[in-house]
Order: sequence, then structure tokens, then C-alpha cells
Amino acid sequence: MKVLIACEESQRTCLEFRKLGHEAFSCDIQPCSGENPKWHIQGDAIKEAYSGKYDLMVAHPPCTYLSNAGSRWLFENGKLNNTRYNQGLQAKAFFMKLYNAPIKYKAIENPTPIKIFKMPKHSQVIQPYEYGEPYSKRTLLWLVNLPLLQPTKILREYEPYLPSNTGGKKRGQKYKFVSINKIDSSKTFIGISQAMAKQWSQPKNYLLQHKLF
Repeated sequence: MKVLIACEESQRTCLEFRKLGHEAFSCDIQPCSGENPKWHIQGDAIKEAYSGKYDLMVAHPPCTYLSNAGSRWLFENGKLNNTRYNQGLQAKAFFMKLYNAPIKYKAIENPTPIKIFKMPKHSQVIQPYEYGEPYSKRTLLWLVNLPLLQPTKILREYEPYLPSNTGGKKRGQKYKFVSINKIDSSKTFIGISQAMAKQWSQPKNYLLQHKLF
């Protein structure tokens, strides 16, 4: 199967699909920071998604202007920040182009969006601690022709991966990550990447095997 991991420079998810024998490529405007640059396409993820070359796509579109975590910057003194709003509309348009790409199997990942942008209804909510990672970081998935991602190892002890917002750090909120670098903080957890690759490589076979179909 030919797989596109759109808006990924770390290759975390790309490499998990590669381990299972799939022809997977990461694609991002940023250069590759993963192990195999030859499997990375530095360029326009939208162009690649509409190339007609892929059977499955997992996409991680930028969330800076869509995420509910940034909603306090959308309104200043109770008034709508038009610049920020327009940036959000552009981010939504990018998201929707990926969502509507001519690829049979699709998964789009993003945090909870701000309601004002009226994003499509998500398919499910996942947490890193459901996949063997000792953190909480609420993540939404929009799925097309793919089964819900099933937990692989649910942990009972975990801490927030990041503060609830930038003000959380100033308030002394405890969390695990030492930096708020947006590139690092947006990387997919290995446990989630492994689950995506194993469960979505052959979605119907996985459902039948685990009696979820």
C-alpha cells in the first residue's frame, strides 16, 4: 500500500508504516528531521495529496490558528481579532483540502478546534495514555473509510504533556515536556504512530482479528 503522511517532518508515523512493508512517505514544507530523508517529500502536502498516487493518508495539518488552546488570542477585549480570524479561515481551508483529497482511506489529526470555525464533526478523541504513553494530550481524529483507532495499552498514571495553554506554565501548572516549541510539541507519540500503522494497514483484517467488525 502507498501511504502519505502529510505535514510530518519527524517521520514517526511514516517509519512505522515502512516497518510493516508499506511504501510510505512523509511530506512537509520543512526538511526531514527523521532517519530516512529519501522517504521524505519536502514540498506542498496538498499537491501530493491530490497526485492520485496514494491509497491511504494520515495528515497532521497546522493547528496554530484553529486550536481551542489559542482562542484567547482570537478575541481582544471582547472584540474579534480579524487578522487572527482570517488566519484561522486559511487554516480551515487547508484542513478541508486534505479532508477532501481523492484518497480512499484518510485520517486527519488535530487538537480540539475553536467552535467559531465550524469544523466538521470529528470521528473520535484519543489520548496518549491509551497507547502506552504516560501523558494526556487530547487529540481528535477525522476518519474516512477507516475504523476507530483502538487503545493498545491504557495507563492509569499520567500527566499533562503540555500546560493547558501558555498561561498554564506561568501559573505553575505541572506538565512533562520541558519546551513549548510548536514543532516538537506537535510530534505524534510513538505509541499512537504504531497503532495507526498496525490498525490501518489492513483495516478490515484488524477489525475481524480483534472481533471489532
